[in-house]
Amino acid sequence: MRVGAFALAAQFPGQGQGEALHRTVRTAEVAEEAGLDSVWLAEHHFVPYGVCPSAVTLAALLLGRTRRIGVGTAISVLPTTHPVTLGEQAALLHLTSGGRFTLGVGRGGPWVDLEVFGSGLKAYETGFPESLDLLLRWLREPRVGADGERFSFREVPVVPRANELLEAPDGPPLVVACTSPASVRLAAERGLPMLLGMHSDDAEKAESVALWRKSALAAGRSPEEVAAAGHVAAGVVQIADARPEAAEALAKAMPGWLRQGLGAHVTVDGRARPMRDPHAYTELLCGLHPVGPPKLCADRLAATAETTGISRFALLVEGTGDLAATEENVRRLGSEVLPLLR
Repeated sequence: MRVGAFALAAQFPGQGQGEALHRTVRTAEVAEEAGLDSVWLAEHHFVPYGVCPSAVTLAALLLGRTRRIGVGTAISVLPTTHPVTLGEQAALLHLTSGGRFTLGVGRGGPWVDLEVFGSGLKAYETGFPESLDLLLRWLREPRVGADGERFSFREVPVVPRANELLEAPDGPPLVVACTSPASVRLAAERGLPMLLGMHSDDAEKAESVALWRKSALAAGRSPEEVAAAGHVAAGVVQIADARPEAAEALAKAMPGWLRQGLGAHVTVDGRARPMRDPHAYTELLCGLHPVGPPKLCADRLAATAETTGISRFALLVEGTGDLAATEENVRRLGSEVLPLLR
């Protein structure tokens, strides 16, 4: 089982943006010290839900600050960037880090970002497959050109070549955030592992994995490739000596962050956007994920792995919003939970 820390660079009420970013950097450093497998970075624009606007840029810093741990994006928003730009950045991080970088991509949302960056709503609604396929070709081929609806350019050489590392002939590992059956099928047809969100329970994750397997096999993927797919489950972790203590720590901090962060999202076209109740959502997350003493946390992760077949986790560790508490949470995850899983 491979367990990683998930860092949103969340700005909690009363905190500065630099404070949130510093907590994310420290999360990665402590995660490596604690023996975690990876750290995953989120990307958001114009909202305090997360104040990191470029996950690949922050990944570059963290790869330079660390020596062993894997660093991934969860996710880089593909509709608001050019796939070639992202592909070049991913290749650079993959090669210079010795293969420690994982690129996670997704559609994002129908936010005002699409207006600010000039990509438009169509890039979100229908353009994701074209962007993903161009990104894949850039990471795997020596020369690439495009003649699509959104991207059209003459053939150019790929520099640097992401697949120069012989142990990773397809370039950096790539995962796709999947929130619908359509995105599950899209990832499966291309043989790309899924990143599944923290809002879904084990039964929903298992259903997505089953659909992915069926779709991948139907698309001609080999049974060996399907069996080896390294899907990633996002979640929340909060470790304390007793479950009420852990849940209370999250209940005190997370609703304020969720209310402020989720409420700041603005749709590009003015469409109505339902918002989760922050207290109910926090309670839901506490019920779904490893929140409590180490043995309970280990059992919760093992149960998810058994039910879904997923053995890679990206666990939000900063749910209290406090730097010292986040560092302690990461250390306990490494020293008290991981040994129970191994």
